[in-house]
Amino acid sequence: MKLLKAFIFLLVLACGSAWAQGYPNKSVRMIVPFPPGGATDIVARVLAQKLSDAWGQPVVVENRSGAGGNIGGEVAARSAPDGYTLFMTSGSIVTANPYIYKKMAFDPAKDLMPITNVASGPQVIVVNPSFPAKTLKEFIDLARAKPGTLNYGHAGIGTQTHLAAENFLDAANLDVAAIPYKGEGPAMSDLIANQINMVTANIAGAIGAVNHGNLRALAVTGKERSPQLPNIPTVAETLPGFENIGWFGLMAPAGTPKEVINKVYHDTAKILDTTEIRARFYVLGMVPVGNTPEQFAKAIREESARWARVVRERKISVH
Repeated sequence: MKLLKAFIFLLVLACGSAWAQGYPNKSVRMIVPFPPGGATDIVARVLAQKLSDAWGQPVVVENRSGAGGNIGGEVAARSAPDGYTLFMTSGSIVTANPYIYKKMAFDPAKDLMPITNVASGPQVIVVNPSFPAKTLKEFIDLARAKPGTLNYGHAGIGTQTHLAAENFLDAANLDVAAIPYKGEGPAMSDLIANQINMVTANIAGAIGAVNHGNLRALAVTGKERSPQLPNIPTVAETLPGFENIGWFGLMAPAGTPKEVINKVYHDTAKILDTTEIRARFYVLGMVPVGNTPEQFAKAIREESARWARVVRERKISVH
């Protein structure tokens, strides 16, 4: 009996390894839980193209937006765990949303498997060029003089652009109304059209509009100034100690074979380590990460604990 069990175990390993070597033999879809144009979508399309080249199979980005990223997350979580559905998540969907949403149709910790953190970077606080505040201090002074009258847009409740703004408003002790959108792109469009007052955007989603003069950058949320926006101060230069970093990671439905998870990780990490991709992400204000599935899972658990406290203290919730 022991010999039979050992034989079956070795057979399963051999079949799994062989299957992973043949993966993928058809197109792969990459779920993005936001509309086109935002940072998550930009990162996904860069990686999808490179994986398509490496695998010789199409990797098709599919935008499934809504509910702060939860709709796309549910689509990914409920997909067949065969490696042919991948999920490009922003950090907050899997670390903060479980504490914000009273009811979620999926459990990120149980229904999704971490593959690797693809890229990370700070956000930038942006306003319309016609907005009266030209510096972060002027924005803070204006908001304090008129509590409750200003507003800001975000990509949806619980998204990184939402939580980054809440972090800033909490640090500055400001009363500014939140306006949720179905993604970062639509929020940025309304800001450019001067329909809202402010967005705490991912640099990748805002840098084009800033460089073309369609938006004014007030401050970046990293510890140091962004090389892409060297003349823009950090929030910490006005509010000492402040920092907020966003990230975008690759996941798969729970139950996806470990061999496939490892192949996607290794191939992605190899792509992220190229000079070309480092340069592309640099322009977008991000750095490639490419950590192991185990390292990524540990980072998610640690960040999740931090957001649990922030969500509780800021009383952020969706019933």
